[in-house]
Amino acid sequence: MKIQEIRCHLMQAGAPPQTGWTGTGKSALATSRNWLFVTVLADNGLVGTGEGSGWPRAVAAAVQDLAPLLVGEDARGIERLWQRMRVACMGHGQTGVVGMGAINAIDMALWDLKAQALGVPLYELLGGATRSKVPFYVHAATPEAARAAVAAGAQGIKVGGIANVVERAHAVRAAIGPDIDLMCDLHGPPWLAPADAVAIGRELEPLKLLFLEEPVAPDDLRGWRLVRDKVALPLAGGERLATLQDIQPFLAEGLLDVVQPDGGRFGGITQIRKLAGMAEALSVMVAPHSGSLGPVAEVAMVHLLSAIPNALVLERMDPDWEGRNQVLDSGLRVEPGFLQASALPGLDVRLREDFIAAHPSERNVALATGGWNAGTEHESVYLQARRPRARIGRD
Repeated sequence: MKIQEIRCHLMQAGAPPQTGWTGTGKSALATSRNWLFVTVLADNGLVGTGEGSGWPRAVAAAVQDLAPLLVGEDARGIERLWQRMRVACMGHGQTGVVGMGAINAIDMALWDLKAQALGVPLYELLGGATRSKVPFYVHAATPEAARAAVAAGAQGIKVGGIANVVERAHAVRAAIGPDIDLMCDLHGPPWLAPADAVAIGRELEPLKLLFLEEPVAPDDLRGWRLVRDKVALPLAGGERLATLQDIQPFLAEGLLDVVQPDGGRFGGITQIRKLAGMAEALSVMVAPHSGSLGPVAEVAMVHLLSAIPNALVLERMDPDWEGRNQVLDSGLRVEPGFLQASALPGLDVRLREDFIAAHPSERNVALATGGWNAGTEHESVYLQARRPRARIGRD
């Protein structure tokens, strides 16, 4: 089964109605997104489908750069081809999520191809199903949205951002009660100073969160150590990291209870399943990030979480942009609170290329609005201490 061609399908997707970036503002995700899908065509007529993120417009260029190294190669040798792509990227330095996003998209398509060729669903290649369906959680910016999500069957609710996050999280917990998992994501911009992250974390402790996500910047290991030492909540992170080597210090130092590889930019199924094995050895759960991703990566992560033993929950934008359901035909089964992988060969997805082509990429970079200290939004800083600091908790 030789690779004949690799194609990119880049599109502009609309914004979801609920986003956890800030409680009072918007991010690039909240205004619009780029989705990049990749198809790998084999000489036996089969087509594998994948998705790549990590700056989709740049990732598309990287995929096109890698393609000549793969055309004519045996598509069944997934690990060898993964290593080939990794070495090819090395000459450009540490390319991070852009390089791994490109590898991710191609790798996912190769797994789809191989499973199709063998006539089995993708999860069978990962050891077979350990569970029949995968629970998901959704975002809610208000108590009313949280109640509606729970009524629709959501297994968990995430509150996000920094502005008034303690007050909003307590209000959501009061709205959904103690039997629904609640999560809180403190992601930037701007990132919290470690002392402020600790103060907010302590205010959130009574809520018994499923996890506190990204309390400080992903490159602030000192801050992570401080939060781990001072806050009695499970910690989650990893969505902005690209390689096993990036995440290894977090695992080695016991800084994470939940690891969150992005389903579109962490090197594909090949690398994410290796991460799942590393995490399992340390009693760390896996909850992939998919907040900005399209439907192909979601399907792939459902197959992965169906197979690995330490799956926790999958992030889902529900409701999402109405065009999401027109991007592809999929055998993924959606029921209240759960997703079930198709039992047909491969991922069981087919892109609707005409719809994708009708939504060409326009832009994929923007600055978040809201969430900064009053009067400082124009600074657009990466890190900011909370002021006035007495406003960190509830009034």
